[in-house]
Amino acid sequence: MSRRAWELARNQHGVIARRQLSALGFSDDAIRHRISRGRLRSIWRGVYAVGGPEITRRGRWMAAVLACGANAVLSHHTAAALWGIRRSGASFIAVSVPSRTYRRYRGIRIHRRSLPSEDLTRHDGIPVTTPTRTLIDLGVVLGPEALEAAINETDRLDLIDPESLCAAAEGRRRCPGSRAIKHVLDRRTFALTDSELERRFLRLVRRARLPRPLTRQRVNGFKVDFFWPELRLIVETDGLRYHRTPTQQSRDRVRDQAHAAAGFAALRFTHAQVRFEPEHVIGTLRAVAERAPGTLFAAFPVP
Repeated sequence: MSRRAWELARNQHGVIARRQLSALGFSDDAIRHRISRGRLRSIWRGVYAVGGPEITRRGRWMAAVLACGANAVLSHHTAAALWGIRRSGASFIAVSVPSRTYRRYRGIRIHRRSLPSEDLTRHDGIPVTTPTRTLIDLGVVLGPEALEAAINETDRLDLIDPESLCAAAEGRRRCPGSRAIKHVLDRRTFALTDSELERRFLRLVRRARLPRPLTRQRVNGFKVDFFWPELRLIVETDGLRYHRTPTQQSRDRVRDQAHAAAGFAALRFTHAQVRFEPEHVIGTLRAVAERAPGTLFAAFPVP
């Protein structure tokens, strides 16, 4: 094998395609000779492992892409596994190819469709759908809970934030899976108006049998959403569950640390929790109020 062929195979996780060897100047006889000597081992027609007897999982994924043609990319559950979004226990590799492609291979599930260039990239040297397109594709095959977990993991890995994902799904309304993405995100990135949030939250406060809080007060140099001086309790509400930028997270930590240093309990609830998870909010408020120093929870008047 020439140095350039070895280098190419190393960059492709130990595999190489016949068309790539031909482009590097290898004749058919030279390729057959290396196959007969065991220096090239066939994985799929026209795709070979170079060197040792075993190839890695990524090597097999790369081989599947090479087998399916120059414009093929990993997609669906296999793309999710490559990005680290979701484990794949499937027995086949998912590859997307242009609609005009008619190849078939054992162990490869081919999706024939035309994908725009913005949905295509490389990760670890392997052609693959972007995290955004991967999630939209998963929206077709996963239930709501599994899809939400995949979105959470994508956000945790900083591959895409929920706002950008929501905008991308909105811009791809005709793509299967976009509606499922929107269904999950519309609930979890949901934000109430200030007035509606205040009305809903105060109803939960009454159900928790807490006194009415002050609103939009400045405490320890920061404007807070809800404040109980007698309980030394502060509640902040965030519009997003999944993602806050590093700058926002840093500011939140400074605020929370300032409140803690001054002896205040600071709670954070999302707008979605106030709207969709009221029992959790009520239970948390009651638990914190019961432990408030110098107060008798049972004596709180019902607002």
